[in-house]
Amino acid sequence: MLLLAAIVNISFAPALHAETFELRIPFEIGEKAVAVRNGQMPVELGKIIKIPQSTRYPAYTASAWGKESTVCASAVSALHLLVGVEKGKGRTISIIPQETIAPAAKAGTSFVLSTKAGTGCFGAWSPKTGSEVVLRNTYGAERKLSKDEFIKKGETLVIKVRDTETPVFVEIENRPGGRILQYDENGWTLIGRVLRPLAGTGRFAGTKFQTCSRLRASHPGVIDYSTSSYGTIGGFQIIPWDHALTSKEMQNTWNMTQWMIVAPADGKSALGGTPPLFDNGLLPGVNRGEGEELLDIWSTYGRTSPLLVRVNGGAWQPVPKTSGKNDRALENITHLKIYYPSTKEPGK
Repeated sequence: MLLLAAIVNISFAPALHAETFELRIPFEIGEKAVAVRNGQMPVELGKIIKIPQSTRYPAYTASAWGKESTVCASAVSALHLLVGVEKGKGRTISIIPQETIAPAAKAGTSFVLSTKAGTGCFGAWSPKTGSEVVLRNTYGAERKLSKDEFIKKGETLVIKVRDTETPVFVEIENRPGGRILQYDENGWTLIGRVLRPLAGTGRFAGTKFQTCSRLRASHPGVIDYSTSSYGTIGGFQIIPWDHALTSKEMQNTWNMTQWMIVAPADGKSALGGTPPLFDNGLLPGVNRGEGEELLDIWSTYGRTSPLLVRVNGGAWQPVPKTSGKNDRALENITHLKIYYPSTKEPGK
């Protein structure tokens, strides 16, 4: 973790827009899901155990802030894909591992893979939110997801994962009014303010499938980090003020310590579904505990979204390991630093 921090601090994230790889999930039980990168041999990601019979509507609130026919959540326990938005509510299809905790994936609306949670397309090959999703037939013709025309026999669901321009990191001052600063090749930019700081940890179930100081989930209304070891539950979330203000299920966050609530720099705009925090940036990434590797050392270590913190203004370190609900476990954290993934070493 500290080696990664040192590497990233002296480099800049590449501004690439070329296609990096595709995730291909056939609409047929028994077939294999694969990742294909630059015409190379496919990497197997598990077999298709179940296929969806319908879409889910209404889906979770923040799904409606995503873009139609794209990934609207990337997590160690599920991928959610936005089919469309109707009457202000999202309609989704999901991809989940055989063993998972994913309340947003209703029975019958998901591809189920034999993949272990936190690996494959839920780990090393995880897509960013905003990644394009298409349905491809046997002749290579593509179409977008649609509520009016469900997936057909012989089609393959394809997620096109591209490198995009992102910051090197985002640094957050953990106090009321604290600055949220983006650092990239142009230097520092103020992108937001903290309304309610973080102080505790909670029982966010999906953290069971992620290690400490690593991203558990990212979607248009949540950044969720694990504070516990793989196999145990504990973490915290960062949410945009519009989610905390308007979503019924998030009203209690103003009185709880497990959520950091953040606002845009201008104090006016909607923040949900916007980069770099809530779109097109973060992903779970390579699971080193399971021995996952990509093409080279840089991509293997770089394609992650690790978190470092400062306790009482001290040196940067991984977040103190804490499991379960503890309202004061993180109250001495004064700063957070979220690193952004990169698959290509700068200058090459």
